[in-house]
Amino acid sequence: MLTHPQFDPIAFSLGPLSVRWYGLMYLIAFTLFIVLGRLHARRRPELGWNAQMLDDLLMYGVLGVIIGGRLGEVMFFQPGYYLQHPAEILAIWKGGMSFHGGFLGVLAAMWLYARRHGKSFWQVTDFIAPLVPTGLAAGRIGNFINGELWGRPVDGELPWAMVFPWVDALPRHPSQLYQALGEGVLLFAVLWWYSASPRPLRAVSAVFLIGYGSLRFAAEFFRTPDPGIFGTLSLGLSTAQWLCLPMILAGAALLALNRRHA
Repeated sequence: MLTHPQFDPIAFSLGPLSVRWYGLMYLIAFTLFIVLGRLHARRRPELGWNAQMLDDLLMYGVLGVIIGGRLGEVMFFQPGYYLQHPAEILAIWKGGMSFHGGFLGVLAAMWLYARRHGKSFWQVTDFIAPLVPTGLAAGRIGNFINGELWGRPVDGELPWAMVFPWVDALPRHPSQLYQALGEGVLLFAVLWWYSASPRPLRAVSAVFLIGYGSLRFAAEFFRTPDPGIFGTLSLGLSTAQWLCLPMILAGAALLALNRRHA
């Protein structure tokens, strides 16, 4: 059995400025987006992306992630807390970003980018889909360092079960690391391979929706559910799991639409 290292959330300080690990994880995520985006554009030149377009795309994406992710956390998962502490809504450096809110924010940002740059929405989402999972992995590692979003108590013996001392003395699943490996590393490997060859429009986006939705749905069985707007819903599923179902269905519908057109 392991014990969480209880990291200092501040990575380093420069005079009065404190740089937090959570913020560094976002910086790593955005850097990986640019690096992998340039590699992807180079291996698929027929897609018509260049470095300047990637820089603009990142700016839109950052705004979508931050605004959507924070609003999603506030509205979907902890509305009661933020109604009582409205000043905390802006304290994103403390953690608390919803993937589903960030996902909707990014979709809105990509739609706006596509309109302003003469590309279709699906051309944009197909290009960025393989670039997203590494950022998700970085975010989950940030959650682990912050000691938030811990897992459910373990039934039986598990060598890597971890105690989070500020929660209780029970050994729990380190679910943040499960998600970093699943939604991050595994999903990246699948999408990077799948997007290396020409695919029908919308196909890469569809695989992302199905892949993320399925992996997050499974990970929720090992993670202590967030309170959510309705807590634990019918069938014993969490708010996040119910939010994943439309993603999986939408991805399947896109693949079916492509097959019908083919």
